Amino acid sequence: MKLRSFRFRIALLSALLAGTAIAGFSGVTYLLFYQSKLNTIDNEIKDQLLRESSVPRPLNHWQIYEQHRSAFFEDRMQNAIALLVQDRDGKTIYQSNNWQTALNPAPLFVNLTEPKLSNLPNLPLPSLNPTLPTPPPDRPPPRLLQNRESTTGTTENRFAARLPDRPAPRPLEEAFKSPQVISSLITSKTPTGIWRLGTASTPYIKIAIAVNLGIIDREMSTIQKVFLIAIPLTLLLMMVGAWFLSGGALKPVKHLTETIRRVNAKGLSQRTSVTDLDIEFVELAQVFNQMMERLERSFLQASRFSADAAHELKTPLAILQGELELALQNTETGSTMQQTLSNLLDEVCRLSSITRKLLLLSLADAGKMSIQKTELNFSQILYEITEDIEILAPELSLKLDILPDLKIWGDRELLTQVLQNLMNNAIKYNLTGGWIRIETKVKNNSLLVTISNSSHDIPLSDRDRLFDRFHRADPARNRGLEGFGLGLSLSREIARAHNGNLQLETSTQGFTSFTLTMPRSIPQR
Repeated sequence: MKLRSFRFRIALLSALLAGTAIAGFSGVTYLLFYQSKLNTIDNEIKDQLLRESSVPRPLNHWQIYEQHRSAFFEDRMQNAIALLVQDRDGKTIYQSNNWQTALNPAPLFVNLTEPKLSNLPNLPLPSLNPTLPTPPPDRPPPRLLQNRESTTGTTENRFAARLPDRPAPRPLEEAFKSPQVISSLITSKTPTGIWRLGTASTPYIKIAIAVNLGIIDREMSTIQKVFLIAIPLTLLLMMVGAWFLSGGALKPVKHLTETIRRVNAKGLSQRTSVTDLDIEFVELAQVFNQMMERLERSFLQASRFSADAAHELKTPLAILQGELELALQNTETGSTMQQTLSNLLDEVCRLSSITRKLLLLSLADAGKMSIQKTELNFSQILYEITEDIEILAPELSLKLDILPDLKIWGDRELLTQVLQNLMNNAIKYNLTGGWIRIETKVKNNSLLVTISNSSHDIPLSDRDRLFDRFHRADPARNRGLEGFGLGLSLSREIARAHNGNLQLETSTQGFTSFTLTMPRSIPQR
């Protein structure tokens, strides 16, 4: 049987929904953080590419630059930056020690077409101390203009190269400005990790800068640890909260269950309160109360009818039995009339017994069975019953194991009726040449009387209904003796009225066994 718990399913569903939401939010947050840090690195790479490729640099600049940039990342990760610098012909000018072949950006460099600068043919790579270009021989050398006084009274010193046929050349710094192309940043995987690579190309130089993305991974590891701790803890809190919340919500159902458990023939007045209930449970409580009212009314009507009918039948049956006995005495012995009156008297006695038992059952159902308790010697009662067995069924073998002087507190007449019912059943449903065994023992201050007899096995369907009123066993099991199916039911009610019980033993094959349990406590006098 599978364990099904509504509270557990509510807690599990709450944790599942919350876990899905938290996992989705955490995943999106993680990606946004990662993308933000990646954008920061991309912007830093682009900024460095633009800055370092804008003007020519001396050869010793790149080593100093790499050391400077490495120090920038040193607190987060060593060897986090790799640098490759080439000239316009693809010859390596500088390469970092941690540069790898997998990062070779040769296909990524953009080959720029050399700009058409008519006034700067075959412009060489400028040095740190550039000099003015030597003018062609067909041009007159520039001359220094004499100081002349301007119209405003100021003196101008101008250095200008007079080119009579061509426009004046551009300033020197414009000669160093060249078009730059920065390729799209890519991610490259190498044996040492994953790198973010960017390149820049000018007519004079090609630069590639790579940053190890392990920097981001190390920074994101803290966020991962926070998520790994916070998410399970949050889910646990959600489950615990949902468990207690559902428990509080189901309190009305628990209260209703406890009320139903107290319902029996003596407790049909049980009702559940509708105050302080959630609106979802108010209708359930009202329907339950209405059902209990109908049940109590129906049960009282049936119980009252049985009691009234039994009580009303008692007197006429007693009168009829007396008249039949008188008529039987005045009838000729052995005549047909005597036989007829004898049969009628048996049926009247039978009806009187049924009426008396129905009256006792009605009183038991209403909790009004009158019990006159006195101190009894139960061993003596059992011996008296065994004498009846020897008279009624002398062919049966009787086995007794009765403890002496068993004192209990109860109603002698009612308990004798219980034992008689059990003995009659043992005789009626016994086998030919069978046996009856009576055993007594004391356990936990209770007296246990077990009455067993040889019999056919009782089917499971009949076992569950043996104590039902008016239930008759399989006709194939009886020997044609009379009975009307009220003896066992009445016997159990009498035992329960004495705070005891009567039950059928389960593991019996080839015989039937009933155990009567009675308390042994004697009131203090």
